[in-house]
Amino acid sequence: MLTAYDYPFARILDEAGVDIVLVGDSLGNVALGYWNTLPVTMAEMLIHTQAVARGVKRALVVADLPFGSYQENDDQAVANAVKLVKAGAEAVKIEGSGYIPAIKKIIRAGIPVMGHVGFTPQSVNILGYRVQGVGSREEKRILAEARLLEKAGCFALVLELIPEKLAAGVTKAVKIPTIGIGAGKKVDGQVLVTNDLLGLYDDPPSFVKKYADLKGVIKTALKRYILDVAS
Repeated sequence: MLTAYDYPFARILDEAGVDIVLVGDSLGNVALGYWNTLPVTMAEMLIHTQAVARGVKRALVVADLPFGSYQENDDQAVANAVKLVKAGAEAVKIEGSGYIPAIKKIIRAGIPVMGHVGFTPQSVNILGYRVQGVGSREEKRILAEARLLEKAGCFALVLELIPEKLAAGVTKAVKIPTIGIGAGKKVDGQVLVTNDLLGLYDDPPSFVKKYADLKGVIKTALKRYILDVAS
C-alpha cells in the first residue's frame, strides 16, 4: 500500500502494481503544507479522492476519514463515508478503536472499513509523535484494540509505529491482514508515504527506506531548463 493524492501519482502507482492506493489525510503534510493532518477537511479529501480514483484502474482505493468527519456521531460518520465512496473510494480508513458503533454502521451501509492502531496521527496532540505499545500495559491495549476492530468487521489493520514484536503478536492474533508502517517486517503488508520513499523530502521518518532521490533529479532538470532559457 502506498499513498497518492493526485491523478498522475495514482496512475503511476497503479501501473507499477501497488495493491492498495491510500488517499491519506497525510495529504495535509505532503500536498497542502499543513503542520499535521488535523486541518484536513472533508472537502479536501473529496477533491483528492476524485483525482486519485480517476487514475486507478486496478488497485483498491482507500480514503481516510479526516479529523472531525466521524467523531461527532455515527450518522455523520456514515454520511461522510458515503461521500468518499461517491468520490471514488472503495473503502475508508478510521483511526483508533473508539468509534466501533460508527464502524459497524459504515459497514452495514456497504462500505468496507480499514482499521488503524498504534500511533494514530489524528491523536498526535494526546500521544505525541512517538512509538506506541511500549510496556506490557500498552501492548495489551493495542492487542485489545486490534481484536475489537476485527470483531467490528474491519477488513484490514494499519499498525503504525509499534515495536516489531508487538506487530508480530497482533498479526498472529487476528485473522485479517495487517499493514505496517514503522512496525517492522513481521506483518502482512507495508504502507509508506510515496513522497518519502521517492526522496522528495529531506527528512523522512527514520524507518523509511529511500528508493530514489527525485528531489535532486527534479532540481537538476529545473536548473537545466533555467540555463536553457537564460542562454
